[in-house]
Amino acid sequence: MYLNKVILMGFLGGDAVLRTGKSDKQFTTLSLATKESRKDKESGKYNERTEWHNLIVFGKLAEFAGKLKKGAHIQIEGKIQHSEYKGVKTDTIRVTSILKLDRAERVAAEEEFDESSEEDVAA
Repeated sequence: MYLNKVILMGFLGGDAVLRTGKSDKQFTTLSLATKESRKDKESGKYNERTEWHNLIVFGKLAEFAGKLKKGAHIQIEGKIQHSEYKGVKTDTIRVTSILKLDRAERVAAEEEFDESSEEDVAA
């Protein structure tokens, strides 16, 4: 049995870019940043390292992904694809699932819902 599955959680480094392929099929590309912290044994300070991941999204999910903006906090699932173009090797994550984690948007929506519920009760 074989398994090629990736789950990443991080922030977008730029707005999504909607593109059109050779066969007029649309796809979206994204750049996702993840961070890792390690404690230095000697100094006791934490060192952070940012890792950048190239993402590509196809199909109907590409339409949704095309609306994502820089700084969006997301979790993705997908698989790693290795490719070579003009002698340059690249790794890309082919995304199969996207979950928006932006807390600020969720909190604002919940507050709006709470306020409208209170008005209904008062009437």
